[in-house]
Amino acid sequence: MNEVRIGLLGLGTVGGGVVKILGSRRAMLEERAGCRLALAAIADPDLTRPREGLDIAKLPMTADAARVLADPSIQIVVELVGGLEPARTFILRALQAGKHVVTANKALLAHHGAELYDEARRRGVTLAFEAAVAGGIPLIQAVKDGLVANRILSVFGIVNGTSNYILSKMTDEGLDFAAVLKEAQAAGYAEADPTLDIEGMDSAHKLQILVTLAFRTFVDLKDIHTEGITRVTSSDIAYARELGYRIKLLAIAKATDSAGASGAGGGGVEVRVHPTMIPAGSPLAAVSGVFNAIFITGDAVGDLMFYGRGAGQMPTASAIWADAIDIARRIAHGIPALALELPSPGPATLPLRAMDSIRCCYYLRVMAQDRPGVLSKVAGILGDNDISIANVIQKGRGTREAVPVVMMSHEARERDMRLALAAIDRLPDVAAATTMIRVEGGPA
Repeated sequence: MNEVRIGLLGLGTVGGGVVKILGSRRAMLEERAGCRLALAAIADPDLTRPREGLDIAKLPMTADAARVLADPSIQIVVELVGGLEPARTFILRALQAGKHVVTANKALLAHHGAELYDEARRRGVTLAFEAAVAGGIPLIQAVKDGLVANRILSVFGIVNGTSNYILSKMTDEGLDFAAVLKEAQAAGYAEADPTLDIEGMDSAHKLQILVTLAFRTFVDLKDIHTEGITRVTSSDIAYARELGYRIKLLAIAKATDSAGASGAGGGGVEVRVHPTMIPAGSPLAAVSGVFNAIFITGDAVGDLMFYGRGAGQMPTASAIWADAIDIARRIAHGIPALALELPSPGPATLPLRAMDSIRCCYYLRVMAQDRPGVLSKVAGILGDNDISIANVIQKGRGTREAVPVVMMSHEARERDMRLALAAIDRLPDVAAATTMIRVEGGPA
């Protein structure tokens, strides 16, 4: 039986899971790969820190990643360093040395994916990244191969467990954002610096990768409209519940036809990340805690839902091994890497639609003085911008303080809504900037 030798860069949480799975399931993995699997080297700058469940002294450790990259006997490199550098340099060097690469690095792929895919294509090797999106959910392979007979119409869902945990706790317990964030950090669900998660950037990284595969269109990360959850308040969540909705941080990508089926104007793809109100009875509304869920609609297959743990040591390590075994099987049986398997633009790439042109329904919370005529002024501004009101909630009557006026609109254009909000916030009776949350999924 042939032997395939693997080098691991990074022995952090996920790297530890990769080692544990090989140690506990070697026979099964080797039987499925059709070859012996050797973990030939593990590079990590910290050779002494204890790793739970691992005996460091028995592992082939080195502090020098260059030794792993220069070893001609190593055929697969698993990059789990994270971040942009030195991970980008490590992967490029591995590819240039003719080594196949497996990575979980969604930020790197979102920023430099096109460069890395091109290098892998030139060198005739594989760059695999199942673990980069949605942790242990086998999503990448499904989009790339399982749905090859489909024109993908939409991809949307919850792809960040930290934000979903925070919003779930706020919804279930009526807590404020700051209190839940502190609790999430104490429980290990949020980083000490949670910016990437709570500001939506992690979701944007993952969505960029999914768009590349689903729509065969490269979208620059800076062009993805991205909003986080820091401005979502417990009162917005309470109003959403009263209206029959839940608030989730969604990553959304939709194809539009030449007639503008999902918006005004010509065809393209809209790509956005933001807090979104969805009907309480929808499957996504029931996804709580750190779980992820992604909906994909294809023109042949219809609607699909992928659900599971989007992060964590063992789920992510499971996805790493899915890629590693697929590559090892090919090496052992002399099957070459195919350039066609790497992400690339299609023959008719879809242009990115401007955020201003998208259409959806909107939730508005206007903090206004409780005086006669204020609501009519607000409604008049909305009407002047082709926005009609579907529902109104007003509470706190009889007070001299500003009171919330909550409105749900019918479907409107983003550009019109932004113009209306700017005019509303200039009214002397409006005490603070109006809160706006987009609504998807139709009426509650």
